[in-house]
Amino acid sequence: MKGDLRDLDVRNKKVIVRVDFNVPLSKEFKVTDDTRLRGAVPTIQYLIDQQAKVILVSHFGRPLAKLLPDGQIDRQKNTLQNVVSDLSELLGKKVDFFPDVIGDGVKQKVDSLQSGDVLLLENTRFYPGEEKGDAQFASDMASLGEYYVNDAFGAAHRAHASTTTIANHFDNAHKAFGFLMQKELDNAKRVLADPQHPYIAIMGGAKVSDKILLIEALLDKADKIIIGGGMAYTFIKAQGGNIGNSLVEEDKLDLALELLAKARKLGKLIVLPPDSIAADKFAPDALYKNVPSHEIPSGWMALDIGLTARFEYCEHLKGAQTILWNGPMGVFEMEAFAHGTKAVALAVAEATKEGAFSLIGGGDSAAAIEQSGLADEVSFISTGGGAMLELLEGKTLPGVAAILK
Repeated sequence: MKGDLRDLDVRNKKVIVRVDFNVPLSKEFKVTDDTRLRGAVPTIQYLIDQQAKVILVSHFGRPLAKLLPDGQIDRQKNTLQNVVSDLSELLGKKVDFFPDVIGDGVKQKVDSLQSGDVLLLENTRFYPGEEKGDAQFASDMASLGEYYVNDAFGAAHRAHASTTTIANHFDNAHKAFGFLMQKELDNAKRVLADPQHPYIAIMGGAKVSDKILLIEALLDKADKIIIGGGMAYTFIKAQGGNIGNSLVEEDKLDLALELLAKARKLGKLIVLPPDSIAADKFAPDALYKNVPSHEIPSGWMALDIGLTARFEYCEHLKGAQTILWNGPMGVFEMEAFAHGTKAVALAVAEATKEGAFSLIGGGDSAAAIEQSGLADEVSFISTGGGAMLELLEGKTLPGVAAILK
């Protein structure tokens, strides 16, 4: 199979592995969530076991967009050196670090690697050529290795130098997907290619505009689309409801009606929350009450789905064979407005236990399921919010296409 890492003869060879180590840090620059580091371990460990010389490259943040007052890059905040100790601990061996990506110093360091060594290079986004997909920058990186492995699903939707352009320097016998990337693609295929029915999609998040293409794609595949989060109130206002100060995209009201009409025409169901938890302000200590979603008082805003909505959404999920969840049901970061998301998370976990395949679409959805303590009770949690969204919309991911070329 094209792109299979196990087909590569990497013993004693230099292997460039594009990982996604764009992890959250504390103010003290300590890793606060190592999910993406752990996700890369199987690929790295396999290469160590194969006695390859492993060269890791990754981006971190957007350092060129947030320069220091003197115009310099904030290296302390954006250096990948911040993840070295955590990665070393996960691998159970010392990971070397070099504070650059290209140049003679990097070449010398790479040439000194022994079989089974792991070297992490500096943040690729310290170079403007990374986000531009610059050919020369990619060529300079490619010259460091004999093989290229892309395991950075979270960055696969970006046509950047280290995710896409670099792959052009390796033929099919010298490039492959890492195990995490392959797992992401295989699991996405289960909801894209031939999903088992009933197929229920749960859409949340703030804006309809972020999910238009996904909703349209899902109308052809899913049996029901359950909608929560801020995006629900654009649909509710479009139907003539009073939504108070709830989030709304005024320019998407007609589109919301078109999507509802299309669903009816296809015999599909778009489910909206019959009631909501409305608050008098956007704050953890706000006053709140359960009200009908189409009768939210003036000056109040919906921040979670209501009690009836939670019950109905959970009922809809019973008997599902395929579940896709992309986006929380409310402002789950605030305890008072996290209950709708938790209720849905429990229902997804229960349906999974009963035999459903459940895919959690990365980003806020992944954070919500982790927060609910149910991460081990769903089928698959994607590590790439934006990449998974584009894949499910039916788009070709540049980082994937470059390996299969």
